[in-house]
Amino acid sequence: MTAPAPFSPAPNRAPARAPGRPGVLRAAEAVAAILPPTPMLPVEVAGTRIWAKAEMLQPVGAFKIRGAWHRLSAMDEAERARGVVAVSSGNHAQGIAWAARRLGIAATIVMPRDAPSVKLEATRALGAEVVLYERPGEDRDEVAAREVERRGAVLVHAFADPWVIEGQGSAGIEIAVQLGRTPSRIVAPCGGGGLSAGLALACPEARIHPVEPEGWDMVGRSLEAGALVRAGDDAPKTICDALQPTASAPVNLAVLHGRSEPGVTVSDEEVRAAQRFAFARLRLVVEPGGAAALAAVMAGKVPVDDHSVVMLTGGNCDPQRFAETLAGG
Repeated sequence: MTAPAPFSPAPNRAPARAPGRPGVLRAAEAVAAILPPTPMLPVEVAGTRIWAKAEMLQPVGAFKIRGAWHRLSAMDEAERARGVVAVSSGNHAQGIAWAARRLGIAATIVMPRDAPSVKLEATRALGAEVVLYERPGEDRDEVAAREVERRGAVLVHAFADPWVIEGQGSAGIEIAVQLGRTPSRIVAPCGGGGLSAGLALACPEARIHPVEPEGWDMVGRSLEAGALVRAGDDAPKTICDALQPTASAPVNLAVLHGRSEPGVTVSDEEVRAAQRFAFARLRLVVEPGGAAALAAVMAGKVPVDDHSVVMLTGGNCDPQRFAETLAGG
């Protein structure tokens, strides 16, 4: 881990405005106009009934479609004509590609060469151009910046974008409607903090628990340190490919500061156990990163009650690896 750096936006990440709850409400309306709500499923964990928000049932298999749609549908005609560039290990990629195809916008996605093949293939199938980079070895934001400059395109960051944050928060608006009340807490897988920040804006009275892979808890460490913390070259391997940004961003941390519970981490084995549990008890296929929040609850790392919600954020699994996970139980 490198030394903390002060909260200050990188040149290609500076948001045009701060995200807010009015934007989340607008995003919820925009998403509801094209997508049905994902189910809220009751499930008992360690004797407590909680609720699971099944976001892997979105058209692209992940919650990322929310932020992608809110961002791209809010663009004016001049911006749409420029096209968009995004960086993603796969789920944001598919969300952007899906929204771009529907809106007639050219999309270029910068993806790691080691991304799951199911995500690479799905992104290309949605019509996006994929530009590969080496992970580790290349800085994905630098690669994206070059593509933005070369194409004159609009950068749509996976988490450091106010429209994307608000779009992800639309899930929280759905949750409150489906529960008929504000949830007591929401436990969410966390990469850069876009979803956690959006949920914090959507449900300000709920306790928000970001869950990150061991060694990749950049949001939790940054909030604790009061400064942006970056992953070092010695960061451990994790099966949670969707939760591996090297750092969060000031816009996310500014929202989460004072609104987030202390972050927790989960191991690969805890994540695999959660994947098996979701398949056996809910009949759902959940990818590793999408199962991180459930893993934390199952491991007793987050206290829950009858009004707690756990986010199951994605289901884009490599079939062979998922089968191996199930067999390993």
